[in-house]
Amino acid sequence: MNTRWDFGEGVRLIRNVRNDGTYPGLATGAPLVRRGSVGHVVDVGTFLQDQVIYSVNFLEAGRIVGCREEELIGAEDPWVPSRFEFRDKVVSRAGLTVKGETLVAAGAVGEVLKVIWDEAGLVSYHVHFDARPGRVFQIPESTLDAAGEVSDAGLS
Repeated sequence: MNTRWDFGEGVRLIRNVRNDGTYPGLATGAPLVRRGSVGHVVDVGTFLQDQVIYSVNFLEAGRIVGCREEELIGAEDPWVPSRFEFRDKVVSRAGLTVKGETLVAAGAVGEVLKVIWDEAGLVSYHVHFDARPGRVFQIPESTLDAAGEVSDAGLS
């Protein structure tokens, strides 16, 4: 099986890693390492003979964590941090209108379902708003605030 990184190489985590029950001393679901953290590969193995797993030493977090290849990029690769994460509650700064119909009002509360980075390094999110059950919108980061936070522009 081909591997992308080898022992000692620096890598950056692009997804938050939580305890899946295999990290001792912490509850299942507890956060282990935050996305954006840089570590070094200390071992390479496989899981179920078809997934490459890298043991990565995240010095700042003080943890060695198993990461799948799709959760990592090279430490020197371009990285843009995001304000929000999966399940964060957000508020729309402005109404979302399509063909003259307001689908989501300014100030509507939603939940982040996915973080998306585009080729230009801009961050957007798949967001579900309570006001539109069953609909998911792709929203640029610049048009969202954290729930409970009001932007400098204010909500209208």
